[in-house]
Amino acid sequence: MALRSNPTLRQRRLGAELRRMREQAGLGGSQLARALGINPAHVTQMESGKTGISVERLRTIAALCMCVNEPLIDALADIITDRDKGGWWEEYRGRLSQDFLEVAEMEGHARGLSAYTMAFVHGLLQTNAYASSIFTRSYQRLPAHEVDLRVAFRLRRQHIIRESTPFAAYIHEAALRMQFSGAKVQADQLGALLEASEQPNISIRVVLFDVDDIPLPNENFTYVEGPIPELDAVQADSGVGNLLFDAPAHTARFRSLLAQIGSAALSEEDSREFIRSIKKDMESKNA
Repeated sequence: MALRSNPTLRQRRLGAELRRMREQAGLGGSQLARALGINPAHVTQMESGKTGISVERLRTIAALCMCVNEPLIDALADIITDRDKGGWWEEYRGRLSQDFLEVAEMEGHARGLSAYTMAFVHGLLQTNAYASSIFTRSYQRLPAHEVDLRVAFRLRRQHIIRESTPFAAYIHEAALRMQFSGAKVQADQLGALLEASEQPNISIRVVLFDVDDIPLPNENFTYVEGPIPELDAVQADSGVGNLLFDAPAHTARFRSLLAQIGSAALSEEDSREFIRSIKKDMESKNA
């Protein structure tokens, strides 16, 4: 079987879970290879996502590693059986960077999403004009056709929350007031937030400037719920691209952070009233 030159995010996650399973059993790669009757390099390739495995081999590895977490084994088996079902984002492979595709892949397989944004409204809630203004003002100046491509991709991602994926968005007051393309674009974006907040699967809550008793992160991040908690993950924005976290210690940290943010944020109704007040100010500036 030819090695994958560019394994997908889910293929890499499967490999990472296999490695975690082996390490928790105290087995080295060579030991597992010997037990399976394969070359040690093959174990490395499986754990990097560069080669696939069958469900039968997965269950053999789980048995050799003394893993009795049946929900985890079943969830990994689902990843294996789902491997040939490419998502809509595959249409953009070769046209957009891997970072864009991986965000869509994570969202597309999520059972639920929770996000915190400080600098701007989350991509799943952005309007066309707002998204365009952000990409146009990228520190790396983009040609118009590239801006249009990125905006189209971002708007297409939004079908997941229109199709009822639970989404909890915590938005810092700074993101509500930041104007990327004038008061009208921002007012329209705030109006879109108000409309989205009325959907039963979407919760929008505001974190005010005067909140000072919780350790707010510097980066925007999205917590992605997997089919079981062990397969949760976090995607964070950075100046050099996406940062992805899936180690249990990292996901536990972000879950704790979300709980703290949730305890300090305005209620959904108070958040709507606050967004309305800012929208009114923006509209008065544009009058």
